[in-house]
Amino acid sequence: MGLISWIIIGAVAGWIASMFTGNNKRMGAFANIATGIAGGLIGGFLVSILGGTGITGFNLWSLVVSIIGAVILLSIINAFSGRK
Repeated sequence: MGLISWIIIGAVAGWIASMFTGNNKRMGAFANIATGIAGGLIGGFLVSILGGTGITGFNLWSLVVSIIGAVILLSIINAFSGRK
């Protein structure tokens, strides 16, 4: 997957995850991209531990894995910052 693909999937995954966790009003485009990319790494790692295939390219499965990872990341951040 190329750099542009990571940015696109990261932006969409970070935006969707921020809506799930209630962070959408506090996050900008760069934060969504960074969260989505980090979420892709986290989600890919967790899915591979469970025996599945993590990020496989520019497709729907990679987006779902990135959203799951981003939701986990934002939930951890919210827990430490005291936000619900």
